[in-house]
Amino acid sequence: MSTERDTVNIIYASNDGYARHLAASLYSLLAHSRRIPSLEIWVLSAGMCGEYQDRLRRTARHFKRELHVAELGDLRERFPYEVDTRGFDISAMGRIFAPEVLPEKMERALYLDCDTIVLGDVGELYWTDLGDCLAGMVMEPTVYQEMKETIGFGRDDAYFNSGVILMDLAGWRREGVLARMLEFYGAHAGSLFACDQDTINGTLRGRIRSLPPKYNFFTNYRYFRYSTLEKLCGAYRKVGAEAFKEAKRRPVIIHYLGDERPWIAGNHNHYRRLYQYCLDHTPFKGEPPERGKVLYMQLWWCFNQMTRVCPGLRLWISRRFGMKVIDGRKKKKDRTHG
Repeated sequence: MSTERDTVNIIYASNDGYARHLAASLYSLLAHSRRIPSLEIWVLSAGMCGEYQDRLRRTARHFKRELHVAELGDLRERFPYEVDTRGFDISAMGRIFAPEVLPEKMERALYLDCDTIVLGDVGELYWTDLGDCLAGMVMEPTVYQEMKETIGFGRDDAYFNSGVILMDLAGWRREGVLARMLEFYGAHAGSLFACDQDTINGTLRGRIRSLPPKYNFFTNYRYFRYSTLEKLCGAYRKVGAEAFKEAKRRPVIIHYLGDERPWIAGNHNHYRRLYQYCLDHTPFKGEPPERGKVLYMQLWWCFNQMTRVCPGLRLWISRRFGMKVIDGRKKKKDRTHG
């Protein structure tokens, strides 16, 4: 009989808007986890409807696995202050509440963003020794310097992506990490560029173990050279060129980072067929792609090709317009809900 100590716990966080992407990710995870004897899957729901929950459970049952749902309710009510997620969906903040809403016996878990696709067995990743760290994450050296400065980070300080997190839940509970994160976010007026990601990095600074990039390979990094990334952030030199090459050749988890999403009509994402294949094996098969951004997707394709020959120009454009794009999304969202 399996015990908690040999069970692999997986966490997703989602609302209705990301349910189909979660389903595609879930299928890919289950298809590559057949050798894991005991696998527990939890969805932190931010108001996901019953129909979508049932579809996800059906996907899990196809592999003879069980899927559990922990309802978070209105996430804004969990904060003791007003929250401004800068245009990002507030469901992204759901992951920080995992230690509070999941069973006390769950001491460790692997969190996955809905926009990930699993291409290998996550067992080795799951049992990574964290030492005295409270989380394991993959570095993201291309984040805007303005973001890092906002939370007190320097240019060469390690900054991590929150799309894949190996979480020491027991440690988070023991050290009151949730309370510290709420305090950190509140100290920044409940408004940070990358709400959950900035909060996790700022709160757990010095307590995050750097994981190999193959466990959270950002699809747009396919166009970058390692030499470019290490120049952007001194800490990235610890990753090493070989680990980066391995991530490009054999990623275990890919993450559709950026605006070139595989579910948008007209996208040229190199990994788009993987997403579609997984989606087509779920009850969400046939869901139409998002339309209205064909020209924008073409520009993104050009943007990626530019990175091959002139990464500096791409980075300059990103720094020049990236923050404006996010603020524009915030204004659009404010108008929609105004």
